[in-house]
Amino acid sequence: MSHDTDTMRERQRSIQDEVAEAESRQGQQSAQKAMQAGARLYPEPPFPAQHQAKPGVEAELDPQPMYDAPFYKGSGKLEGKAAIITGGDSGIGRSVAVLFAREGADVAICHLGEDEDAAVVKQAVEAEGRRCIAISGDVTDAAFCRSAVQQAVEAFGKLDILVNNAAFQVHTKQIDDLSDEHFDLTLRTNLYGYFYMAKAAVPHLGEGGAIVNTGSVTGLLGSKSLLDYSMTKGGIHAFTRSLAMQLVERGIRVNAVAPGPVWTPLNPSDKNAEDVAQFGAKSQMKRPAQPEEIAPAYVFLASGQCSSFITGEILPIIGGYSGG
Repeated sequence: MSHDTDTMRERQRSIQDEVAEAESRQGQQSAQKAMQAGARLYPEPPFPAQHQAKPGVEAELDPQPMYDAPFYKGSGKLEGKAAIITGGDSGIGRSVAVLFAREGADVAICHLGEDEDAAVVKQAVEAEGRRCIAISGDVTDAAFCRSAVQQAVEAFGKLDILVNNAAFQVHTKQIDDLSDEHFDLTLRTNLYGYFYMAKAAVPHLGEGGAIVNTGSVTGLLGSKSLLDYSMTKGGIHAFTRSLAMQLVERGIRVNAVAPGPVWTPLNPSDKNAEDVAQFGAKSQMKRPAQPEEIAPAYVFLASGQCSSFITGEILPIIGGYSGG
């Protein structure tokens, strides 16, 4: 073996050792803290172990989701607009309702009988100086969707924005354990519900109208324990792009937000209590998002002042890409 070859092997091994030592130091430092880059500190796992019956109640979550975004200043981005939000009583939907109101919109929220949570949202929207109605019902029922849209139009005299956000999710580890009923309910809530609401809303959305759908990181990357849910979220992304193509000639924009883990009643009413305690810990930021960290994206996509040249897009907010 030549001297040059020996030298090169030594150089390579020296670099290899340097990198291994650096990674070892980083590993010791990195029983890593959660990333905090916001206007206030957000809760980090471990959380108290907890589980709720579906569909979940925000008032019973510990810690309480942070939705009111006290440092977010409205600037009239949705002044004079009227919006309807499904799943608007809790989680992302609740925060979107509050920020829409802060930007000048009247808001109708749809919920699945969570009257206590809905009352909190109604009070919060009215505290922003805007009108709010809460409509209880099931988005898997086309007749309810038509009625909900009509109630919003009658209350506000018009409709400018639809936010499709209601969702059903339950983890199953094996396809053998995913029952026909479970699969059907996931599709009916997450796909049929979006279709029914859009079909009911579109005739009322004039030029400048907007639809914002809630997708998911699972629709982008998949999830082995959420086979049905991931399938619907991928479907929502395709629905968003396809409907955007249809409605562009009518001046209606259609976009989607694809969040990563977010601290809402959706997951504590799905996972077992021990898994909930570590919810979001595997994300790049080592914590889940709070609803108020996601809601400004909905304002951005709903507002013609911010996103007038954006349609058919999927906006991922996943706390950093977790791939290798």
